[in-house]
Amino acid sequence: MRHMSLSEKRPVTVLHLVQPVEGGVARVVTDLVRAQALAGLRPVVACPPRSRLAADAEAAGAEVLAWPAVRDPGPGLAAEVATAAGLVRRCAPRIVHAHSAKAGLAGRLAVRGRVPTVFQPHAWSFEAVEGRTARMALRWERFGARWSDRILCVSESERRTGEGAGISARWSVIHNGIDLDHFRPGGPAERAAARAALPLPGGIGADTPLVVCVGRLSRQKGQDVLLSAWDQLRVTDARLVLVGDGPYERRLRDTAPAGVVFAGAAQDVRPWLHAADVLVLPSRWEGMALAPLEAMACGRPVVTSDVNGARESLPPGHDAHCLVPPRTRQPSRPP
Repeated sequence: MRHMSLSEKRPVTVLHLVQPVEGGVARVVTDLVRAQALAGLRPVVACPPRSRLAADAEAAGAEVLAWPAVRDPGPGLAAEVATAAGLVRRCAPRIVHAHSAKAGLAGRLAVRGRVPTVFQPHAWSFEAVEGRTARMALRWERFGARWSDRILCVSESERRTGEGAGISARWSVIHNGIDLDHFRPGGPAERAAARAALPLPGGIGADTPLVVCVGRLSRQKGQDVLLSAWDQLRVTDARLVLVGDGPYERRLRDTAPAGVVFAGAAQDVRPWLHAADVLVLPSRWEGMALAPLEAMACGRPVVTSDVNGARESLPPGHDAHCLVPPRTRQPSRPP
């Protein structure tokens, strides 16, 4: 009988079930499937069709399957679970990797331990809500952990939060990372070139102090906290640019002080980071945010709320300079 050589064996299939499909989660998934494809695995991404992630994952070497799931739980959950179960049967993965709360909910209900399952929360669902909804989310995470062969966190503080909340699991921590060939330090020349090339409004010149906030315009990212503190800033000629779009855009525009720039989403944020004097990210919760890592790689200082992953992102000894309590409306001051 002829034996199959290693080169003839089918590659290991890893099914990534993903929702949401934008922001840091999409970036992490795209980087991961690119590395898996280069390593000879067969990465498959199941996500809503016609999304940015679907296009990026396919370009990175993944097979993409349509999983028309919405971001939040709702009346369509049963159909989303059934569709996810069908996709698992279709591609017969060796591993199911569910990303973020919604995919973690639907994916684990679909698989129920029949296939080795990794759940990666990318920030805990029970931190994103309050009251009864938070209690329900936590009860689910405690229950759903039994169908997780591994819970993968992006920071040690994210793991400690889950463990402290009573989630019993086999834990692993792999910190978020970025491509240092892509995000490179920029000096005065890059700063001037970026400001000249970007669609900055009049009044923002080469020497104007510029604060940039990169992130989805949402409750999580806390731009409303930043806007409420902006009038207290001691550097009175500084300007603020919000880079991103999202569900909070209208309410942020309605409450923004005069002169705040809404730049919209950017496929490549490097020009904004090079143009900035400082990056600010006032998140209410995180696992480990990518924007501060990207800014520091570009040589820009950061001010960020002291949420999960923030301290682990910073060089030693920088906590007092760079961290503020989450949801504070007091501007950061130098020590």
